[in-house]
Amino acid sequence: MEYRTVSLFIIGTELTRGIIADGHGQLMARELSQIGYHINRIVIVPDDGTLGEVLRQCLQESDIVILTGGLGPTSDDMTRSLIASIAGVPLVQDEQSYKDLYARIGERIHGANQRQVYFPEGFHPIINPKGTAPGFTGVIPVVKQGEPCSVLCFAMPGPPVEMHEMFYHRILPELATLAGHDGDGRDEYSCFLIPESKLEDACAHVATEGIVWGTRVQEHRISLYLSGGEADARGRMIEGMERMLGTGLISSGDIEAVDILSRYLQEHHLTVSCAESCTGGYVSKLLTDRPGSSQWFWGGAVTYSNEAKVRQLNVDQTTLDLHGAVSSACVEEMARGMLSASGTDLAIAISGIAGPDGGSIEKPVGLVWFGFAAKDKMASSIAVRFSSYGRASVRRRAAVAALLLAFFYANGSDLLDMVQSWQYI
Repeated sequence: MEYRTVSLFIIGTELTRGIIADGHGQLMARELSQIGYHINRIVIVPDDGTLGEVLRQCLQESDIVILTGGLGPTSDDMTRSLIASIAGVPLVQDEQSYKDLYARIGERIHGANQRQVYFPEGFHPIINPKGTAPGFTGVIPVVKQGEPCSVLCFAMPGPPVEMHEMFYHRILPELATLAGHDGDGRDEYSCFLIPESKLEDACAHVATEGIVWGTRVQEHRISLYLSGGEADARGRMIEGMERMLGTGLISSGDIEAVDILSRYLQEHHLTVSCAESCTGGYVSKLLTDRPGSSQWFWGGAVTYSNEAKVRQLNVDQTTLDLHGAVSSACVEEMARGMLSASGTDLAIAISGIAGPDGGSIEKPVGLVWFGFAAKDKMASSIAVRFSSYGRASVRRRAAVAALLLAFFYANGSDLLDMVQSWQYI
């Protein structure tokens, strides 16, 4: 079967009452249009069962219907029962979904929560790593112009963090593989430390005819999607963007900076430790966000004061007196001290001025020094000047930069050449 047309249903009484604004419809329409689908309708309806009539109408004119919302545990979450009724099948409990939810919430599954593991018979659950309500997918049989056929259906939870995870990682990749729409391929990249406006400018500057792009801003990166054109042309576009924006800031696929480093550590059976000042443990937090991080992350020290640097990391007081804490000499001694204390293969050190106060002409707000030490390498350090959009922004971007730079240091890259190519951080 060929798939060309899509109808989108955004379900939620808080939307129809104007309490919150819809962002799902615009997001899905943009992404689906970029891979060649035609959007027939975007329908916003309350959680009161009125979806049925317009959904039945759209089934006659669309190849795919996608719904968000109405999958929670309460009595007004009616999406499952409505789809089952239209498909002419009962709701049945999915045993694997039940086991997965029970493992997460235990006995609390009994009662209202158990509704979340019931799906229309013949439909398949879509896992939801960000919440308790799985989505589901299947086909709804319909008769169009006297001929029996089927419409592909996807249902997702409404909370944005859950919907985005499911749409981008489960549903959109599947839709990109179907036959019939006009898409000519789609690539995904992860972009680090680059402001959205500069990323957009770079895309516009190097894009060739037939290639369209879209972005999704996330906490520690921006996801970039390229569609259309030939695969080689999309690859050349990324190469051109790297020349404009800097080396090492764009990675293929859906990946975080912490994954780039942690995968390298796992593959080479290495361990890492951290000595942090201005980031206050942010790098350690990102590393320990990953399950299984105890295999390669030893631990760290937040040595915020000069006294802590001296006592815990053996930084020489003379170094601090002559060069200050935000200096090449200090972060290299911090890294060597952390390496000695931990016995790890690699150590990361960070010291900087996050602001809003404390800067000077010589050391402005946003200046961060990174130090690295390893068992088989000379210690190395590099300074990065971050544009200051507030204290939290400097700390967050410094943590991401530390993970990227640690990966490149471990690989033997020239950090100075790399950082000098970074144009817009």
